[in-house]
Amino acid sequence: MLIHAYLRASTADQDANRAKQQLKDFAVQHGHSRVLYYTENVSGASLQRPELFRLLEVAEPGDVLLVEQVDRLSRLTEGDWQQLLTIIKAKGVKVVSLDLPTSHMAMAPTTTNNAADAFTGRVIEAVNAMLLDMLAAVARKDYEDRIRRQRQGIEKAKKEKRYQGKSIDQDKHKRILACLTKGMSIRETAETTGTSTSTVIRAKKLDKESAGG
Repeated sequence: MLIHAYLRASTADQDANRAKQQLKDFAVQHGHSRVLYYTENVSGASLQRPELFRLLEVAEPGDVLLVEQVDRLSRLTEGDWQQLLTIIKAKGVKVVSLDLPTSHMAMAPTTTNNAADAFTGRVIEAVNAMLLDMLAAVARKDYEDRIRRQRQGIEKAKKEKRYQGKSIDQDKHKRILACLTKGMSIRETAETTGTSTSTVIRAKKLDKESAGG
């Protein structure tokens, strides 16, 4: 059994490795000193996860996909979540989340094969599947509620003529423009400045508008 720890943050400005030590300590406490890490900065609402799918590609049946919280794995729509679950189940990978205590038993190696243990294992798997679905649904609802509140706040601010959009990090803006001036692509610029491609595109657009282009 190998432990594959998946670490995710929503934007390039956030530290996706924040929970790395916590996952490592958890694995060691359960007798696993070797942990493979997969880290990426991408929205939990997107199924476009290169590192997650790299993890699933190399994982073997019986391996563990370890996450800090279920929302690190999914803030997906129901359709996308079921698609991801189908892939996970087809690989025979067990999902263990620190915020889902009943899943922690999957970290223990199987020591016996009697009928009672097999039955208990199936019951626990069924309970975990149900709880995993529930937590994924809660994570999606939390995401949708947050987006809705943000939109409502923006609309209210616009009506009251208080909305000015996101503030601009001038230093970061200058570094982005410097990279673009050197001929770097949007993706290369994002990687060099530690920002997202959307931030680079926004900076490029603002520079063009300020120049009257």
